Amino acid sequence: MSHFTTVQTRITDLVCLKQALTDLGYQFVEAEAGQSCKVRGYLEQQEQADLVVKASRTYDVGVRVTKDGVVFVADWWGVETTRGVTEQQFVQAVTQRYAYRKVRQELATRGYTLASEETTEEGAIHLKVRRY
Repeated sequence: MSHFTTVQTRITDLVCLKQALTDLGYQFVEAEAGQSCKVRGYLEQQEQADLVVKASRTYDVGVRVTKDGVVFVADWWGVETTRGVTEQQFVQAVTQRYAYRKVRQELATRGYTLASEETTEEGAIHLKVRRY
């Protein structure tokens, strides 16, 4: 039988996280202030979260915002069997894209512009920036 498990992250900026999820092609629903969303799991089991990522037609990944960062909660077996993405692959992809979005945001804040961007075969992203 499957169950929900959580993964603690160092993600703290919800705006950059939502941009990263959009970049990766995930749809999500954010709870209204003071409310929560239902995260779907095996046999209609549910958990509560601040944001719900639609991993497939029947399984979700929940995002809980804590003082230490974002926590992902999901029935990872269901996500893997219906979406083909393991817990590790999901967390790694979201974390990398989040870092990309956070760096781009910080560069813009400090007055830098993106000169070029390259993604290696291994998946590393290299950014060249300028400041005038």
